Amino acid sequence: MYPFIRLAWQMFKHRKDTQIAPTDTHISHHYCLPWDIDLWMELNNGRTLTLYDMARIPLARKAGLLSALRDNEWGLTMAGCSVRYRRRVRMFEKIEIRSRLVCFDDKFMYLEQSMWKKNGECANHVLYRSAVTDKNGIVPTSRVREAVGLNNLTPTVPDWIKHWIDADATRPWPPMPPKLNQN
Repeated sequence: MYPFIRLAWQMFKHRKDTQIAPTDTHISHHYCLPWDIDLWMELNNGRTLTLYDMARIPLARKAGLLSALRDNEWGLTMAGCSVRYRRRVRMFEKIEIRSRLVCFDDKFMYLEQSMWKKNGECANHVLYRSAVTDKNGIVPTSRVREAVGLNNLTPTVPDWIKHWIDADATRPWPPMPPKLNQN
């Protein structure tokens, strides 16, 4: 089940934060709780993505995106991600999540988030492709930027993100179904 109470806590905790530009970094703190761990007694990879989700929502509020979504009856969806796991996060360990919008193209926004341990080590890092949607599909980022009041925001796409976008464009969709063994 999605941890709605933890999300509500994050929203409450950041309710008085000042508004920021989406390219600014939002910092939030979380704990690895017993229901977040896997068989190896460390943060489950799926729960890692959920914790990132709980850090992105306050960023979206602080950047004015949640208001624009509500005012325009838009939705927000994830259209892809790439994760690098490098250090274990153990039960009851406190972590810091840093979240920010890096860049966008005509359809998607690209966000990066990183999870940091108390000793200063980066435990993992994720790049997300996100889209704003309405009843007709994806809303162009130019309309989203206008609704949030960021018409002049034009960050450069870093090479590493451009390479990911280009590589992902070569990936077949829909994927080829694997051949089934006929035993």
